[in-house]
Amino acid sequence: MTGQWLVANDGVRWWYDSGALSLDFAHTGVLDGPPAWEQLHSPDDLSSWLGDRFERLADDAGDRDLADALSLRAAIYRLARAQADGTAVKADDVDTLNLYAATPDIPPALDGGSRQAGRTRVRVGQALSAIARDAVHLLGHAADGRIRECSADNCQLVFFDESRTNNRRWCSMQRCGNRAKVKAFRAKEKL
Repeated sequence: MTGQWLVANDGVRWWYDSGALSLDFAHTGVLDGPPAWEQLHSPDDLSSWLGDRFERLADDAGDRDLADALSLRAAIYRLARAQADGTAVKADDVDTLNLYAATPDIPPALDGGSRQAGRTRVRVGQALSAIARDAVHLLGHAADGRIRECSADNCQLVFFDESRTNNRRWCSMQRCGNRAKVKAFRAKEKL
């Protein structure tokens, strides 16, 4: 399941579903964006965010895990932004993403057995690897022109358009979509 609550500069909370785990992670703090949107201030914040998405998180994140997460997050955001804008990607961002995707992932396991095969708890590095692999899949051929920037003039959020008709325009109908419709209605009323 994807999506998370974001807080705008005016303090209003709203639900944002980017359509992909990796894009949700990239929007835990928007580069060059409002400071209010930063969610990963400490290792505990990272542990909490990952714990909400990965069952059985084994350990609390440390300072190094937070630094790794911020590096991965920045690379995913810049790569998604480049794809949405149709601009060239930076080789360093691709290398960063590939590095995290190459680390051990979370092995699948079926509950109910009597023997344990491998670890039963997810480590922070494995969770970051799963996020990186999601980004590789998404930013590779899976997106096929479906990574977009919100159509609102003052919004920088990027999302994966999962709609059947491939016509999603807004980061959220609760926020930008509603504002655009109200603006259009008021303009129509003035006529």
